[in-house]
Amino acid sequence: MAKSGIQPQLWTPRPVAETLQVYTDWADSYDADVGDRGYVTPTRIADAVLPWVTPAVTVLDYGCGTGLSGRALARAGLGPLHGTDITPAMVEVARQKKIYDRLWVGEPGTPPCAPGEYPVIIATGVVSLGAAPPDCFDLLLDALAPGGVLALSFNDPTLQDGRYDARLTARADDLEILFREHGPHLQESQMGADVLVLRRR
Repeated sequence: MAKSGIQPQLWTPRPVAETLQVYTDWADSYDADVGDRGYVTPTRIADAVLPWVTPAVTVLDYGCGTGLSGRALARAGLGPLHGTDITPAMVEVARQKKIYDRLWVGEPGTPPCAPGEYPVIIATGVVSLGAAPPDCFDLLLDALAPGGVLALSFNDPTLQDGRYDARLTARADDLEILFREHGPHLQESQMGADVLVLRRR
């Protein structure tokens, strides 16, 4: 059976309404499409964040999509897990996996929670070109408890864009980079990604 295509146009800026439509249309086949291409970033992030967090800490999986990130976090022994995404169709697929203690549909451009609410936030492939804009990084850092840990990824198109790393640099006084490593993202497409683990000062 032929694989459905993941087009390069996925990693381009677009209005929020178009992004919602892309992921709504993709929800039912997303797991198979990215799984067939060796999507390893969820596991890479779970492994990277594990040394920096304590057991039984509540984790927010921001932009949880269909729950692939949450599944990797659960397998690593992290949780309780809370998940949020702006695409209702993706959230419904995630709900079927029964890995989140709390799961909800978020609003684009709004904070996911009260300031400083979560000690650990994961954003796998979320703050990236074609998904959330660079200023989403500020929302997540501000939602993090002081001393809390934020783990995220920048894929190759996002790294080449430059605006996301610039936003990270602009908040340098507010964070400590605990871990940063480039590695595989979609193995079959030979696309890589940086995995980052940050601590809020």
